Amino acid sequence: MSENYINVYNNLINYSRNKDLYRSLNRKDNFSDRLTLFLIHFAFFLKTFKNKENKVILQKIYDFNFRQLELSIREIGYGDQSINKKMKIYLNLFHAIVSEIHFWDKLDKNEKLKKLSSFLVDFNEIDILVDYFDDFYTNLSKKNLNFFLKSVISA
Repeated sequence: MSENYINVYNNLINYSRNKDLYRSLNRKDNFSDRLTLFLIHFAFFLKTFKNKENKVILQKIYDFNFRQLELSIREIGYGDQSINKKMKIYLNLFHAIVSEIHFWDKLDKNEKLKKLSSFLVDFNEIDILVDYFDDFYTNLSKKNLNFFLKSVISA
């Protein structure tokens, strides 16, 4: 079943690689920028599909994705002690993102702008990203979880 989780992970990675997301960045993107956008995408994914029926599978997807992130950090060359610190930072960041987007559909554009700005500090034109994540969230809600488990889509 973990091969299905890799599809979810790869889909989220594909979304995070969208070059248009980085156009308003003040500098060349780095691992941290890509990871932050990945975590935002993942937070919207979990928000969309969170319900009693999906609870167990979403927990497995969550565990799988963070295990994949840990492996990516190892590939970069961080040592064991650094990895633990980095993972703690990324987990805290993720949970902050989840908390901030919890009521996304009830927020006006200015509030959404403030929420995203707190995570995407070096990005200009956050309003473009707000529109992007509004569309992303809407498109997610038009699909079911199985869609993401079964295939990898191109962003």
